[in-house]
Amino acid sequence: MKIKTMAISGIIAALYVAVSLLIAPLAYAAIQFRIPEMFNHLVVFNKKFIFGIVLGVFVTNLFSPLGMYDLFFGVSQSILALSITIFSAKFISGMVKRMVFNTLVFTFTMFIIAFELNLALGLPFLLTWLTVAIGEFVVMAIGIPIMIALNKRLNFEKLI
Repeated sequence: MKIKTMAISGIIAALYVAVSLLIAPLAYAAIQFRIPEMFNHLVVFNKKFIFGIVLGVFVTNLFSPLGMYDLFFGVSQSILALSITIFSAKFISGMVKRMVFNTLVFTFTMFIIAFELNLALGLPFLLTWLTVAIGEFVVMAIGIPIMIALNKRLNFEKLI
């Protein structure tokens, strides 16, 4: 891995952790709006961003009240959803279409987090899936225009 890729990945991870910890009460549990989840859209621009995003999720989940549950399930859900989005780039053209697809993938795969919360806290699976999926959808949908605007300034495709 190139030094530039490692440095940018570290910055992405640090931003993910910092924003998550700033809004910590909203970043964990059955109703969550983890604002840095909008960074998941970065893989639409360049698949190398997966490293920083996953590292950010991992470090953030070290602070989770659910401990090892969140480390395993949260990181696994991120890797799965990001991988699906990266793979889909072969079939979906256009950044906005890819970000919409990415939003839907992340929203759907929140069943993994619902399963985690069911195991760890005994929360009802379907209701929990609904609540975490809604939170994820809102953050990811709001993230689309934000990431498009940031891309105009930063050019994510060539940044890493």
